[in-house]
Amino acid sequence: MVIRYGIIVISDKGSEGERKDGCKEVIEQSLKGEVFAPSYYTIVPDETEDIQKAIKHCSDTLGIELVLTSGGTGFSKRDITPEATLPLLEKLTPGISEAIRYMSLQITPKAMLSRAVSGIRKETLIINLPGSPKAVEESVDYIKEPIIHGIEIMKGTASECARK
Repeated sequence: MVIRYGIIVISDKGSEGERKDGCKEVIEQSLKGEVFAPSYYTIVPDETEDIQKAIKHCSDTLGIELVLTSGGTGFSKRDITPEATLPLLEKLTPGISEAIRYMSLQITPKAMLSRAVSGIRKETLIINLPGSPKAVEESVDYIKEPIIHGIEIMKGTASECARK
């Protein structure tokens, strides 16, 4: 099974060309191999409508299996990624976001400030990631193996979660 993925970077400065995005490259490097195939990339401003439009495009139009957003999950007044994502989700997958925070807390206590969420829309798994390339790389490396199985279950190509 090939898992197509989209990357949505949420950044006011990035969307205006004032800041170079470093997250796309680290995600692509972390997901390099036979299983994952990059299928979509965009940078949008911290605006609910823009974030939701990009997520819906990936899920509803392209049918991509995995959407990784990066940025907008902190305490800044402009950080609205979780609030933009939540209304689009049909099922929540809190364990993914909790696992990322748990892993990140082993590195920095500031990880407790993450408000990231994750969930499923149609047959697309959507995961909010941090905005820092280093934190994105650590997060993706940590979750990529379990999410392969999760996506297989979501798509109906696997059914067992029990360990042997």
